[in-house]
Amino acid sequence: MAKRCYYEVLSIKREASEKEIATAYRKLALKYHPDTNPGDPDSMEKFKEAAEAYEVLADAEKRARYDRFGHAGGEQFGSQFQDADDIMDAFGSIFGDLFGGGGRRGKRARQGANLRADVKLTLEEAAKGVSKTVEFARSKACETCKATGSKPGSSKTTCRYCAGHGQVVQSAGFVRVQTTCPQCRGVGSVITEPCTDCRGNGYVQERTKLDVAIPAGIDDGMRVRIPGQGEPSPEGGPPGDLFCFISVKKHKLFERDGVHLILRMPITFSQSALGATIEVPTLDGPHELKIPAGTEAGEVFRVRGKGLADPRGGSGKGDLHVQTYIEVPKKLTARQRELLQELAELEHANVTPHRKTFFETIKEYFSPVTAPGKKTEE
Repeated sequence: MAKRCYYEVLSIKREASEKEIATAYRKLALKYHPDTNPGDPDSMEKFKEAAEAYEVLADAEKRARYDRFGHAGGEQFGSQFQDADDIMDAFGSIFGDLFGGGGRRGKRARQGANLRADVKLTLEEAAKGVSKTVEFARSKACETCKATGSKPGSSKTTCRYCAGHGQVVQSAGFVRVQTTCPQCRGVGSVITEPCTDCRGNGYVQERTKLDVAIPAGIDDGMRVRIPGQGEPSPEGGPPGDLFCFISVKKHKLFERDGVHLILRMPITFSQSALGATIEVPTLDGPHELKIPAGTEAGEVFRVRGKGLADPRGGSGKGDLHVQTYIEVPKKLTARQRELLQELAELEHANVTPHRKTFFETIKEYFSPVTAPGKKTEE
């Protein structure tokens, strides 16, 4: 099933403010929350759909990319939420205490951090799609301490600062604020004897190589999301994702305009005047293009289907737009000069009606206007 427009999902206008986006999402989330609609799978899907739309539109960078590329933008926009708990963990703070504890249903293991890899492509690779091997640094569990961070034979002790709760409450008059314990960082325990190999982190860095499939038609600035290839979660939760940032090198011949390509093609004066069939380059090889007689500089000819695929997965390809310009030779042979001089003399002796009208217009422009019976004063 095709995804609905995120603005349509939240029932807002494209120029909606951040406050309007949050208000619209909160209204839908309260309406379709599983606690309000127990056992209703349709409500759960709408709850997740609203969360997905809010995740993108509430982020200025993601929203700008979505406005430009639609659902094909960046990380190939898609739901990252498996259930209601994922959503409440991500956005529960905007619900206040309506669903308990600021929207959370209890402490859950956090997802691992996301990672980034940069991928450079040629225009040819971006047009046809390609498999690229990316290399990036990622953490792995320390083999010595088995990701505990403690020296083998030792164990963690209960955090004295928070008494093992992982949270501390700070009071200021009538205001009570609960925050993560600064000593144990919410874990509830501390390492007394850190592992010497990972220095108590529980994880060590390693270089990782991964083959990534780049879809055909991808554009500069887009991102490809590889689920589950990010950092592992130190709390036993799901791993993060890997985001491949795409950059496409500037091409020597072609400029890109969405799924279309633009080519500035030089032609000679004789080809422009008499017409010709010329070979133009495309990403698929040479293509014959007919130039009709009388073609002027700046005219654009469209070659259908010689552009790029739609990264959204639509059928067909864009077009190649060939813009002609007259190439004036800087050096002439004696015979070329002789022929051009002869042509110039013929043009002077036989002025075409179009040019005659033009020169008459110039003459009238500079000639003084004289009323009948009056003389022009200088």
